[in-house]
Amino acid sequence: MITAKSAAAQRRLPATVRRAAASLVAGGMALVGVGLTAPAAHAAEGDISFSNVVLNDGKPIVVGLSAEVEAPLTYTVKSSVSLDDWWVEAYRTNGSTRYLLAISTTQWGCGTSSAGGYTFRDCDETMTIDPDGMPGGNGNHLVNSDAAAWKTLGTAIKKNGGYDTDLLSATVRLQRASRIQNTNASPEPVAKGKPITVTGTVQRANWSRHRYDNYGDRLVKLQFKPAGSSSYSTVKTVTASSTGYLKTSVTASQDGTWRWRYSGNTTTGASNSSGDYVDVT
Repeated sequence: MITAKSAAAQRRLPATVRRAAASLVAGGMALVGVGLTAPAAHAAEGDISFSNVVLNDGKPIVVGLSAEVEAPLTYTVKSSVSLDDWWVEAYRTNGSTRYLLAISTTQWGCGTSSAGGYTFRDCDETMTIDPDGMPGGNGNHLVNSDAAAWKTLGTAIKKNGGYDTDLLSATVRLQRASRIQNTNASPEPVAKGKPITVTGTVQRANWSRHRYDNYGDRLVKLQFKPAGSSSYSTVKTVTASSTGYLKTSVTASQDGTWRWRYSGNTTTGASNSSGDYVDVT
């Protein structure tokens, strides 16, 4: 039913522009700081509906302290009326205020088709997320409580001046970035059959305080890549100390690179440490 995506001109619409447009059309959707006063939820109208909403290919979005993150967004909007514009946003609510996730969205194109009196638009977009330019309880940046499932809404602006805003069922999980610092495998070189000690420290982004903190009591995999190989395999799983410190010993058997891998959890993204090569003599 949906055709291949068209080669429509790329556009980048700042979220503030979209919010302002929604405010003008919706009347009651007044701007409140960087959020919107949430209108009453209502079911999708028969002349417009949104479906097939997928954010970041169904995977969590992992965000650090300052770097902007881009995430793909695809959806279908179905309408029996002419539209001036349409979009899908991820949001959270705080009282009567609805906060939007993306600071801007690039629409690459919408493939169109028609059937049964409806126009179907299969849209391909990219959301841009800025941890330093986000709403939250601590000013214009993410806070730790934002590491959660964000809901979605779809808005369509009709050519006759009306609008339709529908709360959707799709969600996307936002996660705090993790990292593993100070990875070291020693001694270097080491005699075959002798112990190698591998250390490191697990950390994760603290959005509320804008820093990385040590992340204790995590299960972390120690992985090894033999010289000449392109892939790592897990050797053992180690529990970090209460302060995030990692330390374990293995027996030296061949040249290769050692690293740590943390697999993440519902609030925290996965990460790999840098590798440390050890020559076995």
